[in-house]
Amino acid sequence: MPFKTLNIQLQNNIASLGYTAPSPIQTKAIPLILKGRDILGAAQTGTGKTAAYSLPILQMINKTDSSELARVQALVIVPTRELSDQITLAIRSFALKMGLRILNISGGVNISKQIASLEKGADIIVATPGRFIELNRQGHIPLSKVQFLVLDEADTIMDMGFIREVEQIIDLLPPKRQTILFSATMTGAVKRLSEKILNKPLLVEIDNLSPADLTIRQIVHPIEKEKKSELLSFIIGSNNYPQVLVFTRTKIIADEVSQHLKDSGLPCATIHGDKKHGARDRALKDFRSGEIKILVATDIAARGLDIDDLGVIINYDIPHIPNDFIHRIGRTGRAGKDGIAITLLSTTEQISWRKIETMLGKKPERIIVKGFGPTTSVAEATKTRGKSFTKETEKPKKAAGAFGNKKKKELVQPKYATKRGPKIAKVEPAGKKRSSKSNKK
Repeated sequence: MPFKTLNIQLQNNIASLGYTAPSPIQTKAIPLILKGRDILGAAQTGTGKTAAYSLPILQMINKTDSSELARVQALVIVPTRELSDQITLAIRSFALKMGLRILNISGGVNISKQIASLEKGADIIVATPGRFIELNRQGHIPLSKVQFLVLDEADTIMDMGFIREVEQIIDLLPPKRQTILFSATMTGAVKRLSEKILNKPLLVEIDNLSPADLTIRQIVHPIEKEKKSELLSFIIGSNNYPQVLVFTRTKIIADEVSQHLKDSGLPCATIHGDKKHGARDRALKDFRSGEIKILVATDIAARGLDIDDLGVIINYDIPHIPNDFIHRIGRTGRAGKDGIAITLLSTTEQISWRKIETMLGKKPERIIVKGFGPTTSVAEATKTRGKSFTKETEKPKKAAGAFGNKKKKELVQPKYATKRGPKIAKVEPAGKKRSSKSNKK
């Protein structure tokens, strides 16, 4: 049992929080991190990965003498300020009565207050990349004592274009450190980053889709794009859901959807990148407390939201990046609880939806809501870029000439074609030691 390898204070803290048994990702990751190994972890949100990396780090961190100023020993980098707030609160709850200073450094907050907090010292910092680099450049965050680096939601960090900031942070840190990278999806960008920053990592992976398959009922409602807002208000109003989180692709659509819901007599709150930090905090607070039953959010603003007992999420449209669909539905059905994920699918989104179905490995049930059925069949619909869904129109043949019959170049072999990836971590039976013969093999 991984929890039994932790000190008494940590065991008492997690017991008081209701942790009785470790999740699969915690069972695999905690013993390996305690051994000092670099980890490449693949697990979606809601699987307990915050505890998977923070508990062993809290176990190994050196407590600063009370007479000395605490120096940063562990750094956790996350993509959004909401996720930074959430993880900071979680780590503080795990570290109760341990005498450690855990600070949250993210954008959208008064920088003077953050500087004042840093002047009192910090053992662990949870930060977003931009604000962290800004404060480091000003000389407020010494990094010579950092022993642990965690990149959480690495796929989102890459999607948001923070690769340069991450590279800058890596260059600032001591080369001798333990690095842990967690991601809900293993994209090409994440794998390339792991090759650069991890030292002989072990791959710790759980089936990202199985929890959703077991606990989330996925429903697709085919609908014309122009009728989506009307169908959305009908679904929410007729079902009287206790809480609903609605996802949109853009900030403009989020505002339009919110206004339509309000005009339909359905009060709601909105969060997206253009909203100020205080407004986003108030919206989340009202939603968590139940004062507001409907929250409309974009993918970036909603990444990392942890809402207890959230039963329903609605995809107003398909995300730009297929992997974001996993993050969206991961907001419900958390910790093994039941949830419903509804998608309003227009005929112009069919191609994007097929990619998501391929990723899911199944086709969620389709239900046409009476009075809201699509008037255009999939075969008649067209792609966004003007290309047909069907093969009725053949592609024009290339004309003969210098450009028409140009010889194709041979495929170039990948630069790291022969490079071996991280070893897959194996869970060994407790107390069992490998013999010298098996090691030789």
